[in-house]
Amino acid sequence: MITLAVDCMGGDHGPTVTLEACRHFLTGHPDAHLLLVGLPQALQHFQHPRATLVAASEVVTMEDPLEVALRRKKDSSMRVAIEQVRDGKADVAVSAGNTGALMAIARYVLKTMEGIDRPAIAGQFPNAKGGATTMLDMGANVDCSPQHLLQFALMGTALVSVLNGNENPTVGLLNIGEEDIKGGENIKKTAELLRSAAKSGDLNFYGNVEGDDIFHGTVDIVVCDGFVGNVALKASEGLASMISGFLKKSFSINIFTKIAGIIAYPALSGFKRLVDHRRHNGAALLGLRGLVFKSHGSADALAFEVALSRAYDAAHHQLLARVERRLAHAAPLLAAAMAAETIA
Repeated sequence: MITLAVDCMGGDHGPTVTLEACRHFLTGHPDAHLLLVGLPQALQHFQHPRATLVAASEVVTMEDPLEVALRRKKDSSMRVAIEQVRDGKADVAVSAGNTGALMAIARYVLKTMEGIDRPAIAGQFPNAKGGATTMLDMGANVDCSPQHLLQFALMGTALVSVLNGNENPTVGLLNIGEEDIKGGENIKKTAELLRSAAKSGDLNFYGNVEGDDIFHGTVDIVVCDGFVGNVALKASEGLASMISGFLKKSFSINIFTKIAGIIAYPALSGFKRLVDHRRHNGAALLGLRGLVFKSHGSADALAFEVALSRAYDAAHHQLLARVERRLAHAAPLLAAAMAAETIA
């Protein structure tokens, strides 16, 4: 039995979305148990033999500063859900709440793994091969050293091996060109570390990749700092929204375009499904001593259910243990990288 602690109050919609998603998730996962964390009055009508209500008296809002979320709201649904993981009552926590608050609380409550300086957020982008490209970091760390990016690559490799069943996923380093001479000193030093990791069998380094490779599916994992990753995420979301708007407008001009839209509906539906970001929802917070997954704040019931499923798969396939094994195997390389960084 896999137990998930769900922050039912998080996100733009709260229990309206999360409870519906939880009900559908339980139907499709007969060996899952949910700890539904939130305000008692908001959850009291939800009943299921494999769901337990866990009371919390506070809610972290999207506008709450980190200090308020971390220091003042000590009985928030977000924090209580993460504490279920810390206390061994749940295998993984899931929240659609404030990203900064979630990372701060998770890091404070669970602490980081040995050998990890900074946790990272790993999300997915749909690609042209019909699958998804995993990318990290996506916003947790604005400035990263080569050592941090190496840690991200190792953790991302463990994540993809668990969720995609690919034991030797390819890793690309996001750069302004594929050539080794491209990029700043930080990127060049990172590439050297990743090549060393490949030689020692710690990961499968493809080389430098460019922004369009994310969507081509050139590699399974793209590594970058959180500033670049978050810009790429928001830019792609904006582009997808713009294209969707253009299509709707184009097929609504007159009676002829509406008829064309009806004829093209099957193809458009297939296209929509392929690029539907909801089906890739659920970002893992990697590098912590417990599993935490972040859902998009605006997620609907389908998207939140996908996040629950990804969290379930990670726990079921023992992601935490796999990350620990990867880090242990790469410990000599990580130690050498840390020593070189200290000297520099």
